[in-house]
Amino acid sequence: MQIYEKMNINNTALVVIDIVNGCCVGEEFKRIRDMVPKLKEFVKDYREIAKTPIIFINITPWTKKHLTDNINELYTDPQACYYSEDKSGFEEEFYSVVPEKGDLVFTKNHYDAFVNPDFKKYLKENQIHYLIIAGIFGDGCVLATICGGFSRGYNFVILKDLIETTDASNRQALQKILKKYTWPIMYGKTITSKEFLKFWKELLKK
Repeated sequence: MQIYEKMNINNTALVVIDIVNGCCVGEEFKRIRDMVPKLKEFVKDYREIAKTPIIFINITPWTKKHLTDNINELYTDPQACYYSEDKSGFEEEFYSVVPEKGDLVFTKNHYDAFVNPDFKKYLKENQIHYLIIAGIFGDGCVLATICGGFSRGYNFVILKDLIETTDASNRQALQKILKKYTWPIMYGKTITSKEFLKFWKELLKK
């Protein structure tokens, strides 16, 4: 299976988005928690095969003080408001899938990870052109990061079985459309983690 002709170990990075307590711990996140062990196993396999740093994206405290002006203006609408009330720092801590020595962590105060200048700088300085995407929420920060990165010229491999959202039926339905139609047609190769690992092992043998 060929994904991208020019994709190789040196110009590719795995990006894991928002596997933090605030997006995993709660009654509405059962589907996410069910997905996380599979993601954890994939990260382990990827690390052993690629032997390159993994990029983890996390969040600032999701409060008015830390968020951007346009999010704060949007959140004046009660139905669009998702401020956190947590003051302990618990919500920003990684859940189960955690960085190891040598990995990179970039923190965002928006939906799109590309708002972090250090993230963009790292990709540019290391000549990364292909991003493998996993994480949450499929219809939120994952979607925003894919759109933001694609508009900046990056190509994506989207691991559809390692992307989840809340249990809400409307969000599950939207995510299903993204995985089945929007992402593969408009933004990147949308495949399973098993398919990707098979491709990656074959690529690295060459």
